[in-house]
Amino acid sequence: MAKGALEAAVLDAELRAQGRSMGECFGAVRDWVDCGVSVGIAPTLEELLDEVTGYVEEGYRRIKLKIKPGWDLVPVAAVRELIGREAMLQVDANTAYTSDDIPLLASLDPFDLLLIEQPFAEEDLATHVALAQAAETPVCLDESILDVTTAVDAIERGATSIVNIKPGRMGGFLEALRVHDACRAREVPVWCGGMLETGVGRAANVAIAALPGFVLPGDTSASGRYFADDLTEPFVLGTGEHRGQIRVPDAAGTGVTVREELVRDWASRPAVTIGA
Repeated sequence: MAKGALEAAVLDAELRAQGRSMGECFGAVRDWVDCGVSVGIAPTLEELLDEVTGYVEEGYRRIKLKIKPGWDLVPVAAVRELIGREAMLQVDANTAYTSDDIPLLASLDPFDLLLIEQPFAEEDLATHVALAQAAETPVCLDESILDVTTAVDAIERGATSIVNIKPGRMGGFLEALRVHDACRAREVPVWCGGMLETGVGRAANVAIAALPGFVLPGDTSASGRYFADDLTEPFVLGTGEHRGQIRVPDAAGTGVTVREELVRDWASRPAVTIGA
């Protein structure tokens, strides 16, 4: 993550000096990218459905549900019924399952999910291969993919047929570009994951999500999904023909400017003590 932050800062400075945008540098082919939203594990099913309803009304083009043992079949079934069969829906397990759960995960097939994301431990490619063989729903790897070497290895073993690209996890955007290119050469779809970025990181993520291999909506949600005030001018969902999309910045570098007055205000506020 630290390497990725430093690389992004140097890349931003270099591109600003050249008058080029990150989208241009990366090879973006779209001016707008489709946006999905990640929905956490809710206290109750009713609260989950209320939250999903809100995101659908905002226009998000894909819903991702976090799942874990005991919170999988029922919420997935309820959300699928709520949003309909045509809406894009996927699940993310964050390594919560084991090989004993393969039959359970395969039973998600009737819900027509886009993918099951990282159900098993990062290093456990063999169990992901077993699930891919047992289920019709595509298996997607996230935490397992650290660079182009691990991506190619996982693909060739049959452990994944879709890859989640998070530049921060991969040590920066240059390695993320290599992963994108390797996946595209093998006809493996990729999408852009999110790690609670401010507008600075979100701008770069939106730029890379405009590359040709990113064929599924990413977790490039609007700023308001996470922040009351963003470090940059907020990213907002488009309307009309661009409903559920975010525009790719086209100004030099990241294409966004840090709101320095906001940073100064935050820096001068009294410290807050949390807990007793």
